[in-house]
Amino acid sequence: MTKILVTGANGMLGQDLCPILEDEGFDVIETDVDTLDITNSDMVKEVLSEKKPSIVIHCAAYTNVDKAEEDLETATKINVTGTENIARVCGENDITLVYISTDYVFDGKKGDKYTPADTPNPINNYGLTKFQGEEAVRKHCKKHYITRTSWLYGIHGKNFVETMLSLADKPELKVVDDQKGCPTWTVELANGIVELLEDDAEYGTYHVCGSGVTSWYGFAKKIFEQSSLDVNLKPCTTDEFPRPAKRPVYSAMDNGGLCRDWEIALKNYMALRPEGVTV
Repeated sequence: MTKILVTGANGMLGQDLCPILEDEGFDVIETDVDTLDITNSDMVKEVLSEKKPSIVIHCAAYTNVDKAEEDLETATKINVTGTENIARVCGENDITLVYISTDYVFDGKKGDKYTPADTPNPINNYGLTKFQGEEAVRKHCKKHYITRTSWLYGIHGKNFVETMLSLADKPELKVVDDQKGCPTWTVELANGIVELLEDDAEYGTYHVCGSGVTSWYGFAKKIFEQSSLDVNLKPCTTDEFPRPAKRPVYSAMDNGGLCRDWEIALKNYMALRPEGVTV
């Protein structure tokens, strides 16, 4: 039985990924900051030496996009130094590493879907640290899958879907309509990762995100439609809703068929989420 160690197992992705891996017959070792502090190089060596996984799926990350603008030090410590610690030990021990990255490594200026061959050019600190994490993986671990995802949502963490549903009773709700990307359910990302591993795909960089393209406004509109909610939803521009971190205008990615259409995935998510869930 193939042994997989998951970092950040208590996070939004990890809590969906681990059961899916177990259902596929993998022996899963769940770790989080209390059992594996990725910023502690000695602890990383000790835990991986003791557990001896064949594969590490590195989900642990600093993901607060706006806060990273004021706290680059912490974002770098987790996303760059932490990833480098994991990648170095994996490389030294012939362990396959799956690294979760982001569409925010791109600047959004291409005007078309990004492919894995396109050159990253991050425009915010979060994207920068995740790209630097990618570079650490490429440098230290030959047997790697860099899996870029985008606009992630899932039942086990704060996300756009649940935020929109919590705001449905507002007299008016404005949502940005001039940023476009690919909404991705954590279950879709998990299944895409499993597919790469089970198919023994060639090592390298992959885009594991929902198929199709929409704006945040289009995403919100579909959430309310599928919830049968009558919401006074209005489109607005990025300039009307300023945030500390710049966002790519068009960060949609070509997933090569790894994930389903985002609208179908959202419909499945909406059908499965418990009523009245709060995150």
